[in-house]
Amino acid sequence: MTGTPLPGTAPAPAPEWRSLDPRTVAVHLSWMAAPLGSLGLTALATHGRLDARAWITLGCIAAGFAVVTTGGLLRWWRTRYRITADAFELRTGLFTRRLRAVPLHRIRNVDLTAHPVQRLFGLTVLRAGTTADSAAGGSALTLEALTRPAAERLRAELLARAGSTDTAGESDPVLSTVDRRWLRYAPLTFWIFGGVFAVLGTVWRVLSDAGVEPWRIGVVRDSFQEFGRSALWLTAPLALLGIAAVGSVGAVVLYTENWWKYRLEWTDASTLRVRRGLLTTRSVSFERSRLRGAVLREPLLLRLGGGATVRAVAGGLGSREENCKRSQVLPPAPRAEALRVAAGVTAAGPGGDPTALFDRPALRPHPAAARRRRVSRGLLWAVLPGTAVLAVLGALLTPVLLYCGLGYALLATPLVLVLARDAHRSLGHAVTGRHLLIRSGTFSRDTVALERDAVLAWSFTDNPLSRRAGLTTVTAAVAAGQEGYRAPDMAAGDAVPFAAAAAKGILDEFLVTGADGTATADPVSPSGRRP
Repeated sequence: MTGTPLPGTAPAPAPEWRSLDPRTVAVHLSWMAAPLGSLGLTALATHGRLDARAWITLGCIAAGFAVVTTGGLLRWWRTRYRITADAFELRTGLFTRRLRAVPLHRIRNVDLTAHPVQRLFGLTVLRAGTTADSAAGGSALTLEALTRPAAERLRAELLARAGSTDTAGESDPVLSTVDRRWLRYAPLTFWIFGGVFAVLGTVWRVLSDAGVEPWRIGVVRDSFQEFGRSALWLTAPLALLGIAAVGSVGAVVLYTENWWKYRLEWTDASTLRVRRGLLTTRSVSFERSRLRGAVLREPLLLRLGGGATVRAVAGGLGSREENCKRSQVLPPAPRAEALRVAAGVTAAGPGGDPTALFDRPALRPHPAAARRRRVSRGLLWAVLPGTAVLAVLGALLTPVLLYCGLGYALLATPLVLVLARDAHRSLGHAVTGRHLLIRSGTFSRDTVALERDAVLAWSFTDNPLSRRAGLTTVTAAVAAGQEGYRAPDMAAGDAVPFAAAAAKGILDEFLVTGADGTATADPVSPSGRRP
């Protein structure tokens, strides 16, 4: 807030409005590279003899150039921004003018992003995340585009107004930097198989939309015919190995593009910053007062390889999709490095003790009924459907499928039992110091450390089957990250005491203190229902 000027003194002049860099117009025109390139190839193939269709395309490109250029110039001319004593103001619009003013104390983080064309012109996009971004549909303040020095100065101005009192606690502000040896963890991700099928699906859809039937292409048709004529016991494993090889190469390339020159550091006593990227660079800043915890994520393949990743639980990162993209502060890396980074994010600064929270924490296990639920669900949803389908087809078509169904059941059942046991062993919860811990999952085992003061509400969920088994799922609601973190299938008798101990005061009206001093749930809440 600006103070009232003293008598006899002139009021402080209002800050001047600043404009975007005019080179942003050239960046907006980069979309025409593809049609111009296509037209150039057509002219090259026809030796400069263009038909009517090519001239129509050229006219459309010229019209598009005029429209985009005019729109870019108007947008650049009408976009102005400034920082006042207590707000960040953005003015846009030609016919409908719009002025957005966001109080500086509501700006939670500032990140810089630049794709290859913007980097060619020395520009970057600044995005200031606000408290409104935590709600669905919240939009951040975006300036597209500024010069790199101007963006760095603006980010420093915005974050300097945060007023955090936390300290980094160590002289070395660097938490982690990239190590080329981490590339070995790239294939241990979803992209080794999922990426290949995602690319094939995209190509298939593009060809189908263009009126091309992919299965009629000679190479595709011949490949399927040869595959069917060969011995499947030999060609199927070879095909899987080929997909894994292609996926591994793609995963390494994607890892390199996303995490090139990765650096995680405390830029000052109150700001954590992640910088990374090869072609598209990204710099994300987290205000220390907005950090609410960290997630140690260990997907199954990565866990088997001794690796893990780390995500920050912070407010103002946008929607769930944007939060998934922007919250990751460590790529797939050795687990020891992940423990150190997670400790640095959750502690007051770098150099925290990794054994304090994430490395073999003293978690309270969940009851055996939780393991039985996972076994029954695995048998019901994984083993039974496949066995039933093969059995029905075997009865209708050929007895060979009956043996296939039997083999599938014999192979899938032990696998389900192993995964169910691992999923049950991963379950746990605890309250330690100023954090509460929740761990769950087998395909992706996540250990979440949340600041107890960040919990806004609790929800307790069950159904007739879980109630009969004495289990309850507890969810901690926070205004950060995924907005809710679940502790599934907790013993019903542990749910309320855990929530009451983790965040004191929220459940007081629903609790009854026993003679031994322990808190239990009031059988009937003020609303007439069980809490």
